[in-house]
This record gives sequence, structure tokens and C-alpha cells, in this order.
Amino acid sequence: MGVELGNIFDSAVKNSIFNDKSVLQVRYTPDSIPHRDEQIKQLASILAPILRGERVSNLFVYGKTGTGKTLSVQYIKDELTKKAEKLGVDVRIEYLNCKLKKVADTEYRILAALIQQLGGTVPATGLPTDQVYSKFIEIIDRKKQLIVLIFDEIDHAVKKMSDSFLYTLTRLNSELSKAQISLIGISNDVTFLENIDPRVRSSLGEEEFVFPPYNAVQLQEILGQRCKLAFKLNSVEDGVIAKCAAYAAREHGDARRALDLLRIAGELSEREGRDKVTEEFIDMANDKIERDKILDIVESEPRQFQVVLYSVLQLTRSNKQKSLSGDRSQKFFTGDVYDLYQDYCKRVKTDVLTQRRVSDIIAEIDMLGLINAKVISKGRHGRTREIKLSIPQNLVDKVEAILVEALGL
Repeated sequence: MGVELGNIFDSAVKNSIFNDKSVLQVRYTPDSIPHRDEQIKQLASILAPILRGERVSNLFVYGKTGTGKTLSVQYIKDELTKKAEKLGVDVRIEYLNCKLKKVADTEYRILAALIQQLGGTVPATGLPTDQVYSKFIEIIDRKKQLIVLIFDEIDHAVKKMSDSFLYTLTRLNSELSKAQISLIGISNDVTFLENIDPRVRSSLGEEEFVFPPYNAVQLQEILGQRCKLAFKLNSVEDGVIAKCAAYAAREHGDARRALDLLRIAGELSEREGRDKVTEEFIDMANDKIERDKILDIVESEPRQFQVVLYSVLQLTRSNKQKSLSGDRSQKFFTGDVYDLYQDYCKRVKTDVLTQRRVSDIIAEIDMLGLINAKVISKGRHGRTREIKLSIPQNLVDKVEAILVEALGL
């Protein structure tokens, strides 16, 4: 066995088709951001008054996943910081990803992370939230400075907490005597601000900016540039980049998905001992990404979403057992889900939502492709949804394990 593994390891070291795989990963920052010059110029114009020592309006940047929002904002952040240092303007720009676990699921944790980034310390838990706010104010108000807080995937934080968090942050300026705060929110959900309390929205006084998706031609150019850096010469077959771009263009022009496809296709072809990435590996990579996407959705969605999905999962399992024992009535409906959902809410000690709200969550789960919820009429009794689980059978156990851990069942 040792000799066999040795051969595999030797082959991996000697025969890699990659030159620099990191070029295809999310955290890689390119020297230039193709097809985003116009967006970068406009965002830079909005934020430029910082260099005169002026507080700028809160800014919300929208766009589908993989449209270059975060890359562009990070690029402007770096350039602004350099220019401010040259001009002697005291500006502090801090970035926080709200999708990170154990960082952005409570106000306390977000503030603790920001305090740490600003050079302070606060216990991971234990203090009242208003004391943590006081600590945050104390740290930033020591001197005259402009603080810009960038919250990436901000909609995730608001889903997990509430929009009152945004309101509190915007009101902090009235408590500051020296420093001033501006917010930059980045979100994949273009309708995000429409769903928050109107009072919160009016307090934001925001500017909005939308990033359009890339088209297939633009994606091909982006992939072509990265491909030259990522792979050894002649390691990618003709047609691979076009196929990658076509897949990603179908997914709302998602450059991140295109790069993931190319990287995973390279890894799969390497494991097969091939010296080239061929089109068949793009199809295999696409299947793998679809499977991983389902698990990521289940893991990152809010607690109420998870309780509803777990109820659907258990009803599906229960109906399968009935089927094995000869009972053919495998259908279940919104009301069945709601009954079981209420039981699980009590078990996991979470608030019970109204049936109407749970019906909305079922529609969300349906939209994400995890279930099939067909609206059917029950005559004078109104309408309901007939629900079937759509998660591939080979992923059901993994999804259940994620939900059990997340809900503490």
C-alpha cells in the first residue's frame, strides 16, 4: 500500500497540469479587473470626497454572484487607502464578510470582529451588547477620523439578526464627537433594501449601485487571461474555455462559477492522470458544483428556513416508511409541514412563525430547487401546496446531518 501511495504522490508532484492554481480561486486578486472600468470609476467618484476629509453617503452595491462587486470595492478600498496616506487624511476602511460563520450571526460578534480589526479587544461572549457598542464608540472616537465599514453579503447578516442593526450603526454618528462612520453594503440580493423597515431605510440615506452580469464573450476573455497564468502551456483543450463561459453565462454571468468550473475540471483531469483538461471534465465539474451548492445553501440559510426544510425531510422519510408498509398515500401539503414545523420549533427553542410566513419560506425553498411545491386548488377550502423533496438521493443524508448539527437536534 505504501508503494502505491508513493507512486500517486510522485505522479501528482511531477505531472501537474497547473502552473498556479491559486489564480482560479476566490481569494486571488488580479492586477486588473476586466470589463469593470466604468463601474470602478463611478464608485470611486462616489467615495472620492473621503480624500477631502468628508463623510460620504452610505453606499449599497448590488449584483448577482460573480459579477466583480467585491473585487471592485476591494480595489477601490486599497487605492483610496494609499491616496489618503499620501494626502495625510485619516481614513480607516474595514472589510467584513457577513457570510462567515461565527462572525456575522449576531450584533455582538460583528462588533467584536470590528473592534479586533481596529486594534481593540472584547470577549467572544459575555458582555451586554450595549457595552460592546460603547467599546466600539470609544475605540473609533479617540481622534478625528473617517471610518468606512464594508459589509460584504450584508443581506445574510440582516436575515440572521434584524434590520435594527443597520439602524443602530447609522445612528452612531450622532454619538461621535470626533470620528464619522460611513457604510458600504455589498449584496447579491437586489431587492434586499426593499424588505427592510422604511424607518431604517430612511436613516441610511444611501446611494445604490448595480453591477450587471458578464456576458459569454466577457467571461471567455476573463477565463482566457486566468487560464494562461493557471495552467501549463497546451494543458487546456480548445473549446474548454468557451464551454465554461457558456455554462456560467447561463448562471447569470457568474465569473466565480466559471473559474470554479475550470479549476475543478483541472483537478478532476489531473486525478485521472490526463495531461489536458477536456470538455468532458467541464461537465463533471458542473455536476460536482451543483451538488456542493445544495449543501452550501442548506448550511448558510437562516434557522427558520432550516427548521422548515428539516420538517419536509422528515415527512418525506415518514412517507417512504409508510410506502414500504403498503400505504400508498405519499403526498403531503403545506399544513402537514406546518404541524411538524411547530413541534420542531419547540424542540430547538425557536419562535413559531405564522402559517402564512412558513408558506412563504416553502416558496423560497421551492425557488432554490430543494423541493417541488405545486400549488393545487382545494375548491372552497382554498389553495395549498403539494410538496415533494427535490434534493438528489445521494445528498439527503448529508443535508440531514447539516440540519441536525445546525439546529442542535
